[in-house]
Amino acid sequence: MANDSVPARGRMASTLTWIHHGDSTYPSCLDNYLGAKAPKRLATVGNHDFLKSKALALVCSAKCPGNLILQTYDLARALCEMGVTIIGGFHSPMERECLRILLRGKQPTILCPGRTLHGMRLPKEYRSHLDEGRLLLVSPFSERHRRPTIETALYRNHFVAALADRVFVPYAAPSSKTFEFCRVLISWHKPLYTLANEANAQLLALGAQPLDGPRAVSKLSEG
Repeated sequence: MANDSVPARGRMASTLTWIHHGDSTYPSCLDNYLGAKAPKRLATVGNHDFLKSKALALVCSAKCPGNLILQTYDLARALCEMGVTIIGGFHSPMERECLRILLRGKQPTILCPGRTLHGMRLPKEYRSHLDEGRLLLVSPFSERHRRPTIETALYRNHFVAALADRVFVPYAAPSSKTFEFCRVLISWHKPLYTLANEANAQLLALGAQPLDGPRAVSKLSEG
């Protein structure tokens, strides 16, 4: 059972709650995919019910080719209208822009920062979504992880993918950490999608499923 609630910083009444390994609300999928690396507890702020949702994870390399950006924005808007639960760290420029689109909608959104939630000041644009039960913040990190690092960002992406039912990677630069992350997803047999584009040739060869045409949105929304 979730416990250890403490006030979260920010102009809201929301509280930070710890969910411990072994609690009924702790997602079993974390053990299934992360094994011994599954977090011992999770810090959460917001609607815990979203942890039971069939979520689509969004992860993208920091630099994305221009011809993929508009396609990704269009997909984000369509998923928003369809009410698909989206989960991600929303750290890279593409991810942040998608979060901006998602926060305009009514669909559930799960945000996983690459740092602890303890002592984190909540951005103003998050507060109404939290108060209305449309946003959940989740972190697997302890209080000592006050700043995101390359290591916490990489672990966070694996954590996000473990929680999700399927993963959408608009672009993964060859030889990048995002590409290696996608290699892990393939080994997990986790449904992985990317845009059908020459820039993603290596990712498609790895085993990612292509998204192209009118069926792209329906593929991502299935789950």
